[in-house]
Amino acid sequence: MAPASQPERASELVYLPEPAWAPMLTAAGLALILAGLAIGWVLSVIGALIFLPALWSWIGHARTSVARLPRRQRPVTAVIPPVTRRTPAGE
Repeated sequence: MAPASQPERASELVYLPEPAWAPMLTAAGLALILAGLAIGWVLSVIGALIFLPALWSWIGHARTSVARLPRRQRPVTAVIPPVTRRTPAGE
């Protein structure tokens, strides 16, 4: 048993994505493209110039972050001893 001052070793690894600006710019570019369909083509061109590089960057970051993940993790499970459930005396 581990001493009380030290936490137990983690049984599984959790990978969090890095903060990203690409999803926000992708959404903004798409919104400008759609607004440009109603207002004017110039706004659609500006939206496409924002949307395409942001989408390309988002896909690239996702590919590299998935490629860095370990291919296999050794499964570690906690052994939970079976406990019989006792009902209170009144039931």
